[in-house]
Amino acid sequence: MSPFWIALGAAICTSLLGQTLLKAGSGAASFIGQLLDWRTLLGLVFYGGAAMLYIVALRRIPMSVALPCTAVSYIAAALIGHYGFGEPLGPVHVTAIGVIAVGVVMLALA
Repeated sequence: MSPFWIALGAAICTSLLGQTLLKAGSGAASFIGQLLDWRTLLGLVFYGGAAMLYIVALRRIPMSVALPCTAVSYIAAALIGHYGFGEPLGPVHVTAIGVIAVGVVMLALA
């Protein structure tokens, strides 16, 4: 596996961590409180790191492949939302996640 694919995987994971922290910080009483919450601030740092890793990945992976591969984060986000934050995950969600997973695998193997 090339370092560029590793960078893409790391970008996806780092972005997911940032997204999870942003969600965790959303429980603040006010919008300003949420913006200043340590989880929100740390989430933004992780998003910045994810962008840097994505830039590295784009040096050798075509954007037409790299960007759709980031859709794997939608799958993980749905699972994190369900198990970590108690969000609903019904049959339509599961079907959509399956379609996304098949598409990402097909694209990555193309």
